[in-house]
Amino acid sequence: MRILVVEDNTKLAASLKRGLEREGYAVDALTDGSSAETRLRMSHSDYDLLVLDLSLPHKDGLELCADLRKAGIHLPILMLTARDTIRDRVIGLDSGADDYLVKPFAFEELLSRVRALARRPRTAHAQELRVGQLVLHAASQEIFLGDQKIDLTLKEFRILEFFMHHPMEVLSRQRIIDHLWDFSFNPLSRVMDVHINNLRNKLEKHGYGTSIETVRGIGYRLAA
Repeated sequence: MRILVVEDNTKLAASLKRGLEREGYAVDALTDGSSAETRLRMSHSDYDLLVLDLSLPHKDGLELCADLRKAGIHLPILMLTARDTIRDRVIGLDSGADDYLVKPFAFEELLSRVRALARRPRTAHAQELRVGQLVLHAASQEIFLGDQKIDLTLKEFRILEFFMHHPMEVLSRQRIIDHLWDFSFNPLSRVMDVHINNLRNKLEKHGYGTSIETVRGIGYRLAA
């Protein structure tokens, strides 16, 4: 899951980025509304969630949220704000936000809201994924092969979740990187391949056969 955080408080933005990355999410951070709008109009399909501050330079969060919705961009939006009146919340939700979190907040609460938005029924997200005998439970972040639970790292879980949304589809290295790592990731790095190899070994150890196939010169494919 890839998240875009738009927050003009650089310390808070960096803190959110670190915290979400520790939970296995890929996170990009921007500090103004205009840059965020440009990024999302060009690449909104690269993201699964927008964490959006209300008070931003150049273009505030309310205006940005409303304009994204007018443009047909239906990315889930969690709005952050220091304004806590009922009217402020109504205005935020009416502009197109899916949820609203008042500052200051505990990171655990933000994380809970992120998980809740990710679980909402959408074509891109499902609470349970099945590919062959593999079953993924998004809410508990658990993977089972038949009745065997497979222990994965957070990054391995995110990779497998992405593959299970696209079974038997050849996914290019760049597409995987775009979805699961932030903009600063070096595409020449072999880090992604190491994670996929470790994931493949765990699946095969539990008897999943060929599991993740390497498609030479292109990328990878999850065998059903």
